[in-house]
Parts: sequence; structure tokens; C-alpha cells
Amino acid sequence: MKTNKKIHFEVSERKILLRVFDVLSVLFMLYIVGIIFNFDYFSITPSNFYWTIVLGLYVLIVGSVFEMYNLQVASNQFQVIRSIILTSSTTVLFYLLTPFFTPVLPSNRIQILYFFLAIFLALFLWRMFYQKYLASHRFEKKVILISEKELADELISGLKSIDPHYTIIAFVNTDETSEFKIKNESVAIISVENLQKFVANNSISEIVIATQRTEEITVELYNKLLFLLENGFTIREYTQVYENLTQRIPVQFVARDFYKYFPFSRSNQNQLYLLFVRFFEIVIAVAGIAVGIILLPFILIGNAIGNKGELFYTQIRVGKNGEEFRILKLRTMIKNAESAGAVFAATNDTRINPFGKFLRKSRIDEFPQFVNILLGQMAVIGPRPERPVFVNEIAEVMPFYQTRHVVKPGLTGWAQVNYSYGDSIDDSLIKLQYDLYYIKHRSIFLDINIMIKTISTILFYRGQ
Repeated sequence: MKTNKKIHFEVSERKILLRVFDVLSVLFMLYIVGIIFNFDYFSITPSNFYWTIVLGLYVLIVGSVFEMYNLQVASNQFQVIRSIILTSSTTVLFYLLTPFFTPVLPSNRIQILYFFLAIFLALFLWRMFYQKYLASHRFEKKVILISEKELADELISGLKSIDPHYTIIAFVNTDETSEFKIKNESVAIISVENLQKFVANNSISEIVIATQRTEEITVELYNKLLFLLENGFTIREYTQVYENLTQRIPVQFVARDFYKYFPFSRSNQNQLYLLFVRFFEIVIAVAGIAVGIILLPFILIGNAIGNKGELFYTQIRVGKNGEEFRILKLRTMIKNAESAGAVFAATNDTRINPFGKFLRKSRIDEFPQFVNILLGQMAVIGPRPERPVFVNEIAEVMPFYQTRHVVKPGLTGWAQVNYSYGDSIDDSLIKLQYDLYYIKHRSIFLDINIMIKTISTILFYRGQ
């Protein structure tokens, strides 16, 4: 079967592409600068190849902290230029300050300027090329959707909002006896009979099936799909697509037999991984408590001025396996903030005092929780612990909510670095999807990713 199918880069492939060409463009620009100018601070030779490895690692790690590999940032000119400036400056600073792994400081200080400009221009030129010639064209993915008619509009708009390059261009009408319209007029409604012809003529990348009704997949449609599959076309189930694009579990589209779709990560039972994580949790907790003690005099002064009253407070939270514990925090709200009863904290919450707002934004209010981590009640990374009253309330409308308690709650987590404050049941559903994704895909790589994103959250003052 002949087709006009185009090359398309998946989200993970785009991130790899950005990382690879960031490093290559920096190394190439430094090589060019070395030829044009009398630049000898950095050179690539067999005897000092490790300098190149260290620089590449610095670019990738610092770039991750400053969101160079966030695809939304990468597609926004203003945001990516800001990230390039921060990444270039910080990379050069770290490289200059670690002479044990890098060349000794040059005697001619103009070399440092050449070094910075080479890295900045390399990243800037490559990312501008990416935005103009790749992001808006090469990444478009044309998709056909098969689902219940009642869900069509919701699924089409949902996928478009997740990734604008992931475009549903057609919907397969499995019941031609009844009239059917889609709100999005750019989406064609095609019959089962014309499916193969439409695929061949429209550069279709994949077909997404979002139905659990067996009657929707007729014998004729099944045969058409089997023919396309045998000819190399990708056919995926909607929950797979949603999870890959959003990095969260679509619990709203999964039945109660979710264990078919949601195998827990082996890391949750891997004793070596758990021992490794616990060791670093203790190290991080001790370091965090030490930093907290250093900051304590300044916090006490700020509390006395802008947060008059007790500095510390405890609150009951739900931990692993549903066991309750007392979480330790710095007080950020006014006295008697919940005199009318417990309510969700919200963005611009009027109960938060001025000094408390600073503590939350900078995440300093979380420092006492290093004590909970040291005691083993919490982890550094995991779903945020919630209060019993909210757990019971949310669990009544979300049957999967208690699932997040199969691991220890964390100081930071996948939901915290990807989503803002949850001040409603709908927000809690989205955060639950992220938490379940973490539990499903838990690994050292994902933990490192969360730590880097947490640093970004602190540096960009996005604390909650």
C-alpha cells in the first residue's frame, strides 16, 4: 500500500534531538572560534577529551535546570532566549570554577569572553533554526480517531491542547445510519469504507482507538485496521497516547480493572533501588536540616516582623499504606486560618501572610520536613502527603486516589514540578494522574528529572 506518510518526531525524540544538537553546536562553535581567533582555552584533543565530556554534561544539566528541554519553552522565542542566557552564563561559571575537571583559568581574560560568546551564539543560532524550520513543520502528526461519538469532541480538543502538533484530522463514523457532526470543522468525518484511501492520501501517522465498546469495532473496521497494521501503520490505544504525551495516567478513561493498564514499577519492590534511595534521603535530609539551622536566625527575624506568632506547626497527614503521621512545617498562614473548617489552599490565598508567601515561593517553609524524611515518614520524592479530611473527600469521587499511598509521600514530586496548586477536585484529579505516572514509571532517571525540575521551580520562584 503506497502512502505519503511523513517523518515525525515523538516528544521524547524531540527532547533527544535538542540535547544532542545543543552539545554538538557548542563544540562546533568553539572549534570555529579557535580557528578564527587566537582561542586556546578550550581545545578538543585526544589528551584532554574529558574536558569535552565535562562541558557537554554541564550544558545538558544546566540546560535542564533552566528548562531548555521543556518543549513549550523551546517553542517560545522570548522564553528560550532567557533560558539560553541563563544556561550559557551558568555553564561558563561552573566550567571556570571547576579547574580540577576543566582547563586552568586563561591568563588572557579575553578568552573567557570568547568562551561565553561561543556557547551563547551556538545555542542561540541552533535554537532559532529549530523554531523556524523544525518546530512548526517537521513535528506535525496527522491522526485518525476512532471512538464513541459522545467522546469525540472532548478527545479531539484534549489531544490538541496537549500537543498542538498532534492533530486529529479525521474521525471514523462507525454508524453511518445516524447523522453526526463534530464541533471542530477542520476534522473530517469518514466512513469505514473510505478509511484506507483517506490514510494513503493524507500522510496519516497513526490511528488512535478510544473505545471499550466491542460493537464500535465492526468486522469490516477490524479487517481494515488489520490491513493497515500489516502495512506498517501505527495503531494505538488512547490511554497509551495520552500517557506518552502528558506523562500522566488518564484515570478518567480507565475502568475499575485499571491494573491491566497500570502495572506498578518494579522499582517499588527493588530492594537495591530502595536502599540506594534511602541512603541519599538521609544524606539530603541531614544537609537540609543543616541549611535550615543556618537560615533559622533570618527566618526568626522575618517571622517576628511579618508573621507574628509561632514559627513551627504540625498537621496530621496520610502517609504510606494510609498510616497517619504529623508533618512539620513553618507557619505561613494567619492565626485561626481554618476557623470555618478545612479548605484547599489556593493561588493568592488570602490566609497566607506576606512573610508566609515568601516562605512558600522559595520553598523554605518545607525545610522542617527534612526531619520527617530522616524519621522515615516521608521520602524526598513522592506524592505530596494530604490531610485525612481531604483524602476521604477526594477518594469518594476518585476510586484510584488511595493508590498514591503505595509509596511514601514526598517533599517534592512529579505532580509538584508539573502542575500548580490544586485548589479543587478537578485539580486533584490532574495531580493524581501525575502521581500515578510516577508510581508506574518510578526510577532513578525519573527521580533525577524531578530533582532538576525542583531546582528550576525554586530558581524561578514558583513555589506553591
